[in-house]
Amino acid sequence: MLRFLTAGESHGRGLVTIIEGVPSGLVIDFEQVTQDLRRRQGGYGRGRRMAIESDRAEFLAGVRKGRTTGAPIALLIQNKDWDNWQQTMHVEATPPEGATGARRAPVVRPRPGHADLAGGLKYEHEDLRDVLERASARETAARVAAGAIARQLLQRIGIAVVSHVTGIGDVLMPDEPPVAFSRVRDIPWDAPLRCADPAAEAAMIAAIDRAREAGDTMGGSFEVIAHGVPAGLGSYAHWDRKLDGRLAQAMMSIPAIKAVGIGCGIEAARRPGSRVHDEIVSVMDRDQPAIARPTNRAGGLEGGVTNGEEVRVTGYMKPISTLMKPLRSVDLTTLEDAPAAIERSDVCAVPAAAVVGEAVVCLVLADAVLERFGGDSMRQLEAHFAETTAEVRRRLTRPAAVRAPS
Repeated sequence: MLRFLTAGESHGRGLVTIIEGVPSGLVIDFEQVTQDLRRRQGGYGRGRRMAIESDRAEFLAGVRKGRTTGAPIALLIQNKDWDNWQQTMHVEATPPEGATGARRAPVVRPRPGHADLAGGLKYEHEDLRDVLERASARETAARVAAGAIARQLLQRIGIAVVSHVTGIGDVLMPDEPPVAFSRVRDIPWDAPLRCADPAAEAAMIAAIDRAREAGDTMGGSFEVIAHGVPAGLGSYAHWDRKLDGRLAQAMMSIPAIKAVGIGCGIEAARRPGSRVHDEIVSVMDRDQPAIARPTNRAGGLEGGVTNGEEVRVTGYMKPISTLMKPLRSVDLTTLEDAPAAIERSDVCAVPAAAVVGEAVVCLVLADAVLERFGGDSMRQLEAHFAETTAEVRRRLTRPAAVRAPS
């Protein structure tokens, strides 16, 4: 229903995104797209690259007079750092006249934990820059731009998506009680780590500082919360349409994400069923649906289908692969021991990964919304959504004859 492709290298001319399947008539808030891109660039522990770039998406196609037309949407994010890399990243056989920047030596010492070695062997590259430029997390700026459009589609039917950092290294927030959506929503967009617990955030910052001083890097975890998600997105009937599987794949596709949890996540494997499954209880309040869930340990998904609760997805990020005190590696030109290559990088990028996590969750949920409610225009989509949610509400409303007295 909704798909997208990205192209571009970290230090190339720019990043390109093509998004297909967005209905016509979606009013685009261009400033909100820019704001999402700005949030991806923030967070304590980011590197010098973020001081160079000031990302803004240029809409090239698929939008006219501020509204989507139903045709594919094309976006361009230009790399300001391109001026420093033209001698190295030119697309022509030789640098064109007037190319700027330094002419850098080939990268031949792969970094442990990065795609350098595996990618070089797969595509038969002798200069590993051909790998690292595309494998770089710089590509996620294109995904954030695509996700910003998906976010605006979701907002039209009352779905809001936020994120917060839940851990840096071994500094963790408590698993329970879960942090309320409203508390996460109210975190300032430019908070250092966008952590809901100020004391924990201070300890996380101290951990990042220690890693920087040691020439090391730090990973961590973040949670994405989608509020207002209706029941019935996804499917239990087909393995590849299960929404939890689609969310997990999208989250795992973010560079450096090594594990994904939904709801209570890995804790579900360590608890008895009585402390994992969310009871379904009857509610007699005439102003509320007839059933409720006192807990949401399932993270809003049961059997691959949303159940009407908040969707909660956690991503676990490994430390960045580039270390200022490099690990051992091998020079591929000599096959002799050598320290790993050093590329300009971050000490910690967990807050940025959380924003990318929001984007991919928005893209998956928007795809599931279009799958369930359909429509080639926003008018059709909203009409189908209203009709379906009204039917669900009717089914879960207790008949007047058995309601509790007022």
